[in-house]
Amino acid sequence: MNRRNTIKNRMTEETLEASPTTDNPGDPTAEMALPETAAITQEEFDRLKNERDSLLDRLARLQAEFENARKREARERNEFRDYAVASAVEQFLPVLDNFQLALKSTGNAEQLRTGVELIVKQMEEALRSLNVQAVETVGTEFDPRVHEALEMAEKPDLPDHQVFDEVRRGYRIKERLLRPALVRVASNPQQKEA
Repeated sequence: MNRRNTIKNRMTEETLEASPTTDNPGDPTAEMALPETAAITQEEFDRLKNERDSLLDRLARLQAEFENARKREARERNEFRDYAVASAVEQFLPVLDNFQLALKSTGNAEQLRTGVELIVKQMEEALRSLNVQAVETVGTEFDPRVHEALEMAEKPDLPDHQVFDEVRRGYRIKERLLRPALVRVASNPQQKEA
């Protein structure tokens, strides 16, 4: 109750201080100089206070909902990433098993080579199942978007800027390059002059 009385008293004091003093009470300009006071009833004050409290409560709830949604999205993103990684790793477990079997084998060098070739084919199949494709290299024109040149060698029998050797294979998933192919590129001075 004291706070409301204080507000009412202040409003009354401000109204009295703001009222002009004039010698002529019938002067029409004196009435125009009086400021309009925003006197509110106790009922309206309580309504506005309740509305403010309701808006603050709503704001707090919305902030909490937003924070929860942000945390849920981060958790779902992590779960999806874990699922994607697990799916990819699952493709390579048989390859790892076969490498371990090859290490335990007691065969000769030719048998070991044949086993490793089969494991490489299995690895390539696992990559294909994940939509990973090798970048084309030997016989194609050098493309700096997918090839990384290790060296340029003079080769008069090959067209200029043709890839003639692949040092390390490059890979892509659909249109996204995972790693460029490391290649050797032909340089043909006869074609440069023409």
